[in-house]
Amino acid sequence: MSQRELTEITVVGDDDTGLVARVTTLLFERGINIEDLDQAVRDDLFRMTMRVDARGMDGSKADLRADLDELGADLGVDVNVRFPADRETRRIAVLVTKESHCLRRLCEAEADGDLDAEIAVVIGNHPDLQPVATEYGIPFHDVGDAEGNPDEDELLDLLAEYDADLVALARYMRILGPNVVFRYEGRIINVHPSLLPAFPGAKAYRQAKEAGVRIAGVTAHYVTTDLDQGPIVAQRAFDVPDGASVETIKERGQPLEAEVLLEAVRLHLADDLTIHRGRTELRENAAEEREDEDGYRLGMGPELDRLTPDEPTDESVVTPPNADD
Repeated sequence: MSQRELTEITVVGDDDTGLVARVTTLLFERGINIEDLDQAVRDDLFRMTMRVDARGMDGSKADLRADLDELGADLGVDVNVRFPADRETRRIAVLVTKESHCLRRLCEAEADGDLDAEIAVVIGNHPDLQPVATEYGIPFHDVGDAEGNPDEDELLDLLAEYDADLVALARYMRILGPNVVFRYEGRIINVHPSLLPAFPGAKAYRQAKEAGVRIAGVTAHYVTTDLDQGPIVAQRAFDVPDGASVETIKERGQPLEAEVLLEAVRLHLADDLTIHRGRTELRENAAEEREDEDGYRLGMGPELDRLTPDEPTDESVVTPPNADD
């Protein structure tokens, strides 16, 4: 079964002994098979994500939700259940700060019918991009204070209110806390202006300038609680001219930021990605299904292969015969 066909159960709350056993026992008693389970603890906050096959379960969806809600209340944790039918029309929440290019590219794709989802809400930590959201008829909410510090409780309330299936960080210039990341892990995609793992953190274009790189780039990746270290989805590279200023590098990178974020969102929505041991992989047959004559790939296109020499390599060296032979 693909990830989209599985029921997803997320448990978030204070770390305590017996949490995993209580939840998995409940599922076993209702005839639900656990296909995948992942758990983590950060700052004493516990998160467990399970993908389960609930097609033959005892009872209804409403029964399972009620049972898990009751168990969550007893354990003092939040439990969220998402059935496959809940995800037929996916809803995207876009988080922004002040830069408009990534937001506008996503909005254009939706307006052109080129995005298999609805952008349900735009949430900012500044009010600057409200006009862009209004232009495309999308609700906008500002959750930041005067300095742009977000109220993450309000952010979580909005993500729940708009039933976000995917959170796209379109140059959102704040680090999300574990309380947000744990609830949406595997469903948050960020765009970063460097070829990660190079130049993580703030002012990546300036870091590239100061390092004197000749090739710079951008990266779309899943968000984890480790800054800019989540599984990489897609990357794009560009030349840095001699003597280029930080502003010139930024001007070259911004259009690629918008494109690589859109590409990553499309891949996620199409269920074309799997994550294994911190790495993304293209799902089997995804390339063929895209009907790309050259075959789709994660990374640069086949034109780069044509420019890359394939000789010499170590394997091309002929080992001389043994002198003793």
